[in-house]
Amino acid sequence: MMKHNFSAFLIAFAIFSSQQIVAQAFPMPKVKPPVFRKDTLDIRKFGAKPDGVTLNTKAIQDAITACNKKGGGVVLVPSGQFLTGPIELLSNVNLHLQKNAMLLFTSDFSQYKLVETNWEGLRAVRNQSPVSALKAINIAITGSGIIDGGGAAWRMVKREKQTESQWKRLVASGGVVSEDKKNWYPSEGSMLGNKNPSLGLWKEGMKPEDFLPVKDYLRPNLLVLNGCKNILLEGVVFQNSAAWCLHPIMSSNIIIRNLNVKNPWYAQNGDGIDLESCKDVLIENSIFDVGDDGICIKSGRDAQGRKRAMPTENVLIRNSVVYQAHGGFVIGSEMSGGARNIYVTNCAFIGTDIGLRFKTTRGRGGVVENIHIKNIHMSGIAGEAILFDMYYAAKDPVPLEGEKRELPKVEFKPVTEETPVFKNFFISDVVCNGAAKAIFIRGLPEMHISNINLSNMTLQAEKGIECSEATDIRFNNVKILSKHTSPVVDIVNSDRIFFNGLSTSAAPELLFRVGGDRVRQIEVSNTTAQDAKNKIEYEFGASPSQVKFK
Repeated sequence: MMKHNFSAFLIAFAIFSSQQIVAQAFPMPKVKPPVFRKDTLDIRKFGAKPDGVTLNTKAIQDAITACNKKGGGVVLVPSGQFLTGPIELLSNVNLHLQKNAMLLFTSDFSQYKLVETNWEGLRAVRNQSPVSALKAINIAITGSGIIDGGGAAWRMVKREKQTESQWKRLVASGGVVSEDKKNWYPSEGSMLGNKNPSLGLWKEGMKPEDFLPVKDYLRPNLLVLNGCKNILLEGVVFQNSAAWCLHPIMSSNIIIRNLNVKNPWYAQNGDGIDLESCKDVLIENSIFDVGDDGICIKSGRDAQGRKRAMPTENVLIRNSVVYQAHGGFVIGSEMSGGARNIYVTNCAFIGTDIGLRFKTTRGRGGVVENIHIKNIHMSGIAGEAILFDMYYAAKDPVPLEGEKRELPKVEFKPVTEETPVFKNFFISDVVCNGAAKAIFIRGLPEMHISNINLSNMTLQAEKGIECSEATDIRFNNVKILSKHTSPVVDIVNSDRIFFNGLSTSAAPELLFRVGGDRVRQIEVSNTTAQDAKNKIEYEFGASPSQVKFK
């Protein structure tokens, strides 16, 4: 009991320290760890066998149910490999995995029933998640063991993301290969759903059994905590998810600490963690190495998300590392309920496609605001170090070799509840050693990205800064070390753009290119523009009178 109390003290101290950090940014409510009775129930006492062959679903669920009925406590998973089907956490239960304990979820799809749930921000029917909880209070998964979602059995795989030998082994394992030989599917049902995604969409009046023809296509998230309160995830390895790995949704008072979240780099939809419409969250000291976005903020999609009207808010993320992922820290694209009061500090992104990634598109609606990010270190970023994009097109962030993508058509549209808003971002103290582009900002003509404050940065990238359809963007003490120096900064149809202390590689070919007849009030101060071979060029109706060098 003393050990549990000391652990709770350490958590409380860390939370207090974290709250001191964010106090100046926004008022962060106290996040408290759940408390459990000391009673411990060993799953072996309920018939579980660690032989990797026996299906232990009933034994594990019986242990959880018995613990819940006794008023709560610890359900112990001892050392060994326990094969299981889906299990459900209940209130006041701490599922504790000892060192070298593994919960391995079966590849027998018949063990996963079709259930009504939520997928990518919309009401959906999917296969039951390996681990889930619904409206539970005081729940935890702790220890130092491994939870393996068995995701390889579910995922389709693109040939272009495999070596020749890997592809041959995959095809020889069974499954189905598409006619063009570009994709492998685990079954005919998986291929049918991937070719016809509309067959997996929920419509009014539909029942789970209506989705049986494409059941294998409806991959489950590994962990779904829906409408829960007082959550602790600590110390465990979560890996090999069929779709998203960790998905708290409409939940509150969440502590996520010392986790290791792993997926293959090619894992489709293999996000690390997606906080959706959650509030009062602490994520710290964790590692994410996954196949899609690493740490992601969401809040529902389009009309359903706006109707839910539950922003993800009051979130502190610190001292964490993201390796392979589409984005290190991400907001969107399903952010229709909004996101606000988020603080990210002391994190590293290594080898991600994009570092800081903020994405949305017309139709989403929602307001993302009051985002504070500080002390970020990046290296080996394949795309942009920092990206704001309101034209998200649901594609991999970095085009594959030979892939051609057309630029979106720029046109004004009416501002409605479907128009998304990005505003009030404060990002400082960022170092990036290697990226394709340093900073990319692209808003909508009818709704500019606004009030973005970028300061104290050293960004080494192939290309510099691109800013279009933006208002009130401030660059303060930003150093761009770019190989492509013509131009270093490209501004299109933006207004009130301020540079103070911009520095660049020695003698760039062209420092600024300014384009568009809607450019207004560009101000540059404390910048050694005389070192550039050409200081500025104007095109597409931009007026020199709107640019001032001080």
